[in-house]
Amino acid sequence: MRKISIVTFSRSEYSSCLPIMRAIQEDSDLELHVVASGSHLLTDFGLTVNEIERDGFDCERVEMALASDSSEDIAKSVGLGTMGFAQNFARFRPDLVLLTGDRLELLAVACVALPMHIPIAHVSGGDITEGAIDNQVRHGISKMSHLHFVSMKSHGKRLIQMGEEAWRVSVTGDPALDLVRHMKVLSREEVSRRLGIELCPPVLIVTYHPATLGSADPADEIKSLLESLDDVDGTAIFTYPNADAGNRVVIECIQDFVRRKKAARLYENLGQAGFYGVLSHADLMVGNSSSGIWEAPSFSLPVVNIGERQKGRLRADNVIDVPTARMDDIKAAIQRGLSPAFRARLYNMTNPYGDGYATQRIMKILKTVKLDLTLLQKRFVDLAFEKQATEGTI
Repeated sequence: MRKISIVTFSRSEYSSCLPIMRAIQEDSDLELHVVASGSHLLTDFGLTVNEIERDGFDCERVEMALASDSSEDIAKSVGLGTMGFAQNFARFRPDLVLLTGDRLELLAVACVALPMHIPIAHVSGGDITEGAIDNQVRHGISKMSHLHFVSMKSHGKRLIQMGEEAWRVSVTGDPALDLVRHMKVLSREEVSRRLGIELCPPVLIVTYHPATLGSADPADEIKSLLESLDDVDGTAIFTYPNADAGNRVVIECIQDFVRRKKAARLYENLGQAGFYGVLSHADLMVGNSSSGIWEAPSFSLPVVNIGERQKGRLRADNVIDVPTARMDDIKAAIQRGLSPAFRARLYNMTNPYGDGYATQRIMKILKTVKLDLTLLQKRFVDLAFEKQATEGTI
């Protein structure tokens, strides 16, 4: 029986892991090994490992996150994770490890898997986010990985440009969109009961993460964003930022805002059903979250994207960019996003990040790929052989 480890660090990439985890769990030829780490194990971020277990998975835990949100301690946490995953993999001995996304914590897993000769399958390589260190992490993980499951053809071509062999790269779409296709849509009343707040229109979902690369100060950006929302009537649903450097000042500013704004709430974790329920009934998403780029198009939901965190990433027609977080520009973008004319043009739009069938494409490869030296030994392909991009699965 082929043993596959899936490692998840945060609620943001868990949505991409979940459909694959379910498929492996239901397959009699595969054995699933789930490891939760990072912010999943932090009480301040909702202790979301409990959600994984409620979803029906036995889950091992590798502690690596430190209490501080300083850059130094976040760097130190990678070292702690490397030691923890070395012990975990030595005990379980997976045949393959699957990683999703671009968070810094992934480096700890990859640094363990390589000397242990455990092949790595990576979901979401070839993307671009120039305003975050995630960009370099993603490209680094791609070079350390042996199989690539990418969201779109252009992402696969970037991996080819980085010297990857075409047979290793498959365009599958993002598996998070498989959840959207299969989900039971909660009614407005059900979402309201879950959140404990009446959803008075317009309903805004707001997610702001500190940008980890760039000149903008997260404190200045979040303050401009919140000032822009002061005069907006309706309901504001805030979700917690990622556990990145600078997250505490973001949380404190939002907490202060919701204390004085009656129709605003801050949630550590909405859960998958709750989050998609809010997206189903929201009128606008505001912030700088990748969910505005990846998932919101599946709900035809307008998005005001602030700052440079998502710089370089392909946008669908639902995204209104505000490159610098000036209050007047954010206000104008919010008004545009809430206009009936803008929402109407998004009706029945197509999400460029996938069609909801990524998991079955990924599973086919996970079950059939030969786990041999050919997989482990990677050959760098010179750009002189660029034509090979048409010979593989991309």
